[in-house]
Amino acid sequence: MARLHIETTINGEPAEFLCDPHETLLSALRNGLGLTGTKEGCSTGDCGACSVIVDGRLVPACLVLAPEAQGRTITTIEGLSSGDALHPLQQKFLEHAALQCGVCTPGFIVAAAALLDAKPNPTEEETRFWLAGNLCRCTGYDKIIRAVLDTAAHIRESAV
Repeated sequence: MARLHIETTINGEPAEFLCDPHETLLSALRNGLGLTGTKEGCSTGDCGACSVIVDGRLVPACLVLAPEAQGRTITTIEGLSSGDALHPLQQKFLEHAALQCGVCTPGFIVAAAALLDAKPNPTEEETRFWLAGNLCRCTGYDKIIRAVLDTAAHIRESAV
């Protein structure tokens, strides 16, 4: 089977990789490009651990075929920070102890970033609804929700 040559933009940088036609974006990111921040959870699109943003849309990377990345813009957890400076969501997850084992954390942070891009001042109910596709088996959800809402407030205050 012939491998496909894919040209895309990942985390703001041009990227190229080879993939099999049936390979998932998750596999290409982790194994082909070394972007191991995106985690594999269920491989069925149910847990949110592999959440990435493709052309502004939150998607589970385990359900997107790598060839579909052709010409698209992809943001992973690695693309949220700026050098050594953490993204405000990453910082607030630490401050609120909203993580334990870390498998779900990148997916939650990427999903929360997509939420805050779409709705900078979400309510608690909107935040819980938006993050309902991300599952955590360790921390529960209250700390995660508090971290996201605190980030939203921090971003709004910083903009003033």
